[in-house]
Amino acid sequence: MPVPATETTLPDPLSTLSLARLRERTSAKWRRYDPDVLPLWVAEMDVELAPPIREVLERAIATGDMGYASGTAYTEALSAFASRRWGWEASPGQMTTVADVITGYTDILTLLTEPGGQIVVNPPVYPPFYSYLKAAGRRIAEAPLGDDMRLDLAALEETFRNVTAEGAPAAYLLCNPHNPGGTAHTRAELEGVAALAERYGVRVVSDEIHAPLFYEGETFVPYLSVAGAERGFSVMAASKAWNLAGIPAAIIIAGTKAADELAAYGNSAHHGPTHFGTLAQTAAYNEGEPWLDSLLPSLDRNRRLLATLLEEHLPGVRYTLPAATYLTWLDCRELDLGHDPAAHFLEHARVALNSGLTFGTGGAGHVRLNIATHPDILTEAVRRMGASTHRG
Repeated sequence: MPVPATETTLPDPLSTLSLARLRERTSAKWRRYDPDVLPLWVAEMDVELAPPIREVLERAIATGDMGYASGTAYTEALSAFASRRWGWEASPGQMTTVADVITGYTDILTLLTEPGGQIVVNPPVYPPFYSYLKAAGRRIAEAPLGDDMRLDLAALEETFRNVTAEGAPAAYLLCNPHNPGGTAHTRAELEGVAALAERYGVRVVSDEIHAPLFYEGETFVPYLSVAGAERGFSVMAASKAWNLAGIPAAIIIAGTKAADELAAYGNSAHHGPTHFGTLAQTAAYNEGEPWLDSLLPSLDRNRRLLATLLEEHLPGVRYTLPAATYLTWLDCRELDLGHDPAAHFLEHARVALNSGLTFGTGGAGHVRLNIATHPDILTEAVRRMGASTHRG
């Protein structure tokens, strides 16, 4: 079970920065589009750094600590955080560090499969699940989510059966919690996944980058904590929950029956994390929970504010409150804006969203919207979107 929210007097992270301050930023979120566009697309949050992270980075700059990452503090920090937050005991001895989450899951999946091998995904799903694995010479097999955006175990079994029919190794890239939409997979669902994977000999790699971002009353279940997942892998990072995409790092965790494979990978040539990335994420896991616990209620207010705004300005849009993450999934098909409503909202509302088309099967007519912004920005964006559907 997650620990109770920490009592804190920290300010609301999402109400600190004005639009003018945010427009000074040079990251992709704020520079991809023209200055009149409100950007609610890529997974960046409009927050300042958590104080413990800022302090450790400032100290490194002041002392010229600009070398290579070393030591075990990062994996030890994740292990302690997982124990406190989720009651899950994952030993640092089951972990190895890697440049980022995408590198981690791509490397492990290519280790587990052969060139031309098949990787199962659950669309609509995070677009790099397609692009990086295709670039690595793997084929994608889809087992779509149900209409409720939950895992469809019957569809997953059929896909597992198909990808293993010729005897070649196959694997499954799970998104836990799911991006887009923020679905929190239950323990029963994940046990069903593990049972199917064992039955068909499919290896599971779980992308758990959004794991710290669960709302009150919801529970994150680490894939490796469920019965039958001992041959699986997880990839975790603090980068989404503490807004550290610019200084990435990640950790691959092996199930108890996959430790030898992870050890072989750890001893091979692969891209490790940056020193800044490990410093920042170590501080996040060790000292960043008060800041995280001030962020989550703010995100909760925004996910509920979005529901109210849609009801007022875009009543034809279908939206389910996410159980996790700050990424929402909007079904805009009733608005009759075509297959790519994101293009309409960019042109006519000057609001940038992610096109649902890039998320695979089930993405047409949908958009992904990032709620991790000032509530005034969210309000103005939805107002513009609504006005754009009533033009002329």
